[in-house]
Amino acid sequence: MNPQAKLIFAMSLMLGTAITTSSNHWVLAWAGLEINTLAILPLISKSHHPRAIEAATKYFLVQSAASALILFSSMTNAWHTGQWDISQLSHPAACLVFTSAIAMKLGLAPFHFWFPEVLQGSTLTVGLLLSTFMKLPPITLLFLTSPSLNAPILASMAVLSVALGGWLGLNQTQIRKILAFSSISHLGWMAIIVIYNPKLTLLNFYLYSIMTAAVFLTLNTTKILKLSTLMTSWTKIPMLSSILLLTLLSLAGLPPMTGFLPKWLIIQELTKQDMAMMATIMALLSLLSLFFYLRLAYCTAITLPPHTTNHMKQWHISKSTNILIAILTTFSLTMLPLSPMIAAIA
Repeated sequence: MNPQAKLIFAMSLMLGTAITTSSNHWVLAWAGLEINTLAILPLISKSHHPRAIEAATKYFLVQSAASALILFSSMTNAWHTGQWDISQLSHPAACLVFTSAIAMKLGLAPFHFWFPEVLQGSTLTVGLLLSTFMKLPPITLLFLTSPSLNAPILASMAVLSVALGGWLGLNQTQIRKILAFSSISHLGWMAIIVIYNPKLTLLNFYLYSIMTAAVFLTLNTTKILKLSTLMTSWTKIPMLSSILLLTLLSLAGLPPMTGFLPKWLIIQELTKQDMAMMATIMALLSLLSLFFYLRLAYCTAITLPPHTTNHMKQWHISKSTNILIAILTTFSLTMLPLSPMIAAIA
């Protein structure tokens, strides 16, 4: 793909995101979502591999169906209330359809089946876009309509997402699928709190984006796609592998790293809302995700794969590490001391 085409698609992605996040009218928000979908499709399928074409087709069908549901819910709401404002979503049927549509857009369970397959068929760079940047417009719409959403259904989808994201990621050997199920699990944490404290959802999304970007860029630097390759990564770039181990533990939510901050604040807010049982269930289900994060961390720095013959270690890579990886990794590991200030703002 030539640079001019990449520039056009990148500008279209930014334009679609800007239109959706800044609009008050449902049609403008829908148009921004469609621009985003059309801009990311050529990037997914640019390798012309059958798996990439399949991923692009699945992504197009799911996102088109979700966009149609969003348009249908907004038209239903406008038919009954006469309002096209996003913040005026009040009709019960429209709220139900919109909740389902946003869950489909984000990849919340039970609408999560497309996301691991699409991520597996994409490159690591496009996978990073799908996991972080492409989720910003739906998260924004979720934030704007949070007072109108159906709380029991959203809570059920959140618990199901955390459970399935952890359970289905246990037996995976492809790192992109593991990160896809990790994303589904994190989305459950964002969805459970959006009705009670929407700012915490945005905080969780920003921190998740920083940690996920650090992991994806590190994997892209070392060209790692499978667990068997990850086991020998420390022979190529030892320092980067050590930092990847800590970033994975932060993504798992272990203190004293940054990933512990959103889970801590969300559990605290759920307890304030007299939802201590829900907070306990979410915390216990997150142990499933912790298992495969620890598995990734174990493979990163401790093990070598079993071989019947002598294993030749790979030479160290001499190229310098991207400065962006260093910045994102620093944020992923050291932002927990800022939690009092962040909690005061949130």
